[in-house]
Amino acid sequence: MASLKELKGRINSVKSTQKITKAKQMVAAAKLRKAQSAAEAARPYASRMAGVVASLASRIVVSESSPKLLAGTGKDAMHLLVVANSDRGLCGAFNSNIVKAARQKALALQAEGKKVAFYLIGRKGRAVIRREFPNAIIGGFDTTTVREAGYAEADAIAAELVALYDAGKFDVAHLFFSRFRSALLQEPTTQQIIPVPAPKSEVAADSVVEYEPEEEEILAALLPRYLKTQLFGALLENAASEQGASMTAMDNATRNAGDLISKLTIQYNRSRQAAITTELIEIIAGAEAL
Repeated sequence: MASLKELKGRINSVKSTQKITKAKQMVAAAKLRKAQSAAEAARPYASRMAGVVASLASRIVVSESSPKLLAGTGKDAMHLLVVANSDRGLCGAFNSNIVKAARQKALALQAEGKKVAFYLIGRKGRAVIRREFPNAIIGGFDTTTVREAGYAEADAIAAELVALYDAGKFDVAHLFFSRFRSALLQEPTTQQIIPVPAPKSEVAADSVVEYEPEEEEILAALLPRYLKTQLFGALLENAASEQGASMTAMDNATRNAGDLISKLTIQYNRSRQAAITTELIEIIAGAEAL
């Protein structure tokens, strides 16, 4: 049985940890409001952009002369998995769930006889992927010095991905991130981003709409921006999801610390009472001996 001094030390240690987790929970809650607003504000723009691309894509016949981001390479052998993680921990299963989804996709593709490579955003999950898929990481984007990921980072990532695509490093790219639903729910999401899958258009293909210049020229200029928009939205969704997961994880940790403090306090009081009782018995026994 632990001594009174050891129990008191453990109680003080857990109380110190509880103060830290409570502070982190409050910080995450404050950051969540801003990150959630940014993610929700970006969704209508991404949706409208997808509608424009769908409308244009529905009016052309995809061929070798079509923009490469839409037509593809004509092959389906090499798949690039773009995994967006955070740089910090203490956010529950946020990072591990994204890595798990990417790992399952990679194994499924390999089972179909296809090759896989990874492009990593953020440093969490890097060790797991490197251990299970050695020499498969062909690129990445360092966000350790980025306070809040924004459009500039999405622009830089998109430029690197397009450069790899033009160099023939992959045929299809899939993006893995966490879509924010609420502080309690973050949904790991997989999305094909290259070649750009033509979304269904809500506008009839035979509607009377004239474009100047031609649709393929507009798509050639619009598709890179569409790719940046999707990456930008994913970064914002990830930021909100990270703060929501962190707030929930720290709240659970604070509650668990409180429960542990209660149990240790009960154990301490019982041990202290037992020590006092033992001391009284010894005093009484000594008095009777006199």
